[in-house]
Amino acid sequence: QVQLVESGGGLVQAGGSLRLSCAASGSIFRINAMGWYRQAPGKQRELVAAITSGGITNYAGSVKGRFTISRDNAKNTVYLQMNSLKPEDTAVYYCNARKYNGMDYWGKGTLVTVSS
Repeated sequence: QVQLVESGGGLVQAGGSLRLSCAASGSIFRINAMGWYRQAPGKQRELVAAITSGGITNYAGSVKGRFTISRDNAKNTVYLQMNSLKPEDTAVYYCNARKYNGMDYWGKGTLVTVSS
């Protein structure tokens, strides 16, 4: 099992910044990609950004140029720097870890609220 613990969510005004962190523990070997998904009220969970163990990144079009994902393999931690936040970024943000065998693990989520 992999345990994922998110932190860094909160309330911020539009145009502001937040940094999310996700620390992985447990059976962390063979983790390939780690990433962030979000789910807004009444909407499906969607990919925000992901990064592979080799550093290849992938972003949703709506956050490109505003969000940056990074990963510290030594600390088994992934970060999401969110700048120029918009009210539509309001959602619960979930950390994800995917192993090479395709198994997915999820954190409990952290709420990000952007006020206009």
